[in-house]
Amino acid sequence: MKKKMKKIAVLGSTGSIGQNTLEVVRRFPDKLRVEVLAAGQNLSLLKQQVEEFQPKAVAVKAEEDARKLRQAVKKTGLKVYAGEKGLEEVVCFPEIDLVVSAITGVAGLKPTLKALEQGIDVALANKESMVVAGPFLKKVAAKKRARIIPVDSEHSGIFQCLNGRPLKSVRKVYLTASGGPFLRVPMEELAQKSQAEALAHPRWKMGKKVSIDSATLMNKGLELIEARFLFDLRPEQLDVLIHPQSIVHAVVEFRDGSCLAQLSQTDMKIPIQYALSYPERWEAPGNFLDLSEVKNLEFLRVEEARFPLLALARRALEIGLSLPVVLNAANEVAVEAFLEDNIYFGQIYEVVEYCLLRHSPREINTLDEVLDIDRETRKIAREFLKGKVKSR
Repeated sequence: MKKKMKKIAVLGSTGSIGQNTLEVVRRFPDKLRVEVLAAGQNLSLLKQQVEEFQPKAVAVKAEEDARKLRQAVKKTGLKVYAGEKGLEEVVCFPEIDLVVSAITGVAGLKPTLKALEQGIDVALANKESMVVAGPFLKKVAAKKRARIIPVDSEHSGIFQCLNGRPLKSVRKVYLTASGGPFLRVPMEELAQKSQAEALAHPRWKMGKKVSIDSATLMNKGLELIEARFLFDLRPEQLDVLIHPQSIVHAVVEFRDGSCLAQLSQTDMKIPIQYALSYPERWEAPGNFLDLSEVKNLEFLRVEEARFPLLALARRALEIGLSLPVVLNAANEVAVEAFLEDNIYFGQIYEVVEYCLLRHSPREINTLDEVLDIDRETRKIAREFLKGKVKSR
């Protein structure tokens, strides 16, 4: 009996995760079909993707880009949507089996939630959605019997190690971090590091925002919070280890002293393929890990003086309430300012710390409250930045 083709929507198709997702689709043309593509402003790449994969609908950020695209594809019947509402419309497109949520930042929250509300499984690469609204997403997923399948290599590793095992048997879960480009840079040099240096990740090829988060280790802080909600773990069960080789992606320690680890090559297509194929495992074309070639596996404790943003993230993890929303919003504004060359690398921490100290943690009962706190924090962060713009 012929198996059903899995129809997918790729949100963030022109980004790093999106492009790797489409590479996996190329490997399995008999198993996967792209129904929907959504992108930001890289219209030229999106046009190439549309030509190759022939989706039924696309969404772009700006109405002007949507107009240009409609003109370019007017003879094809392709439906083109724009803006936030456009994203929500395309994830509701008929017959979609899986939405790959790979839009960076809190912008990915609403379409992710919308997909789950339709009972559609989500392959989640947008960690910010789970950080700011994890309980809401989990509640909707449970109600609609939709699955949230992690795409991040670390969360995919945890997912594979837990594999349905009872949480009461788990003592500790470790996420690994490469340490980024500044792991061994003298501490006194860190604050003035340039954008080019911060983007030069030694192991992974990622988008700009994620690369900066890796350099500050904020990505691990966000991933700790994400893991708490994804796997219903307690804050004290979660920790980070520096692992420069980036071969071991997660370790689960059980109460009896046993540890299970997930290992693979440093290649995002591996966890992406697992998310797309789950619960099956499809044959991958090469890129297998040769353990005989692995000469060393290092695991180091995090120097919080070197990565002070991780300490702020741990505070948000432990206190919970509205703090993860503030943490994420402040970091997004600060990283954007750094990428625009308006502040120094060390000032990213100052922005996030300022916003956390100004905020009184409170319980969140609705998604509108999440979005209100997000907007409020961004306003505070931008006001703070007005006095921090670096001299040229």
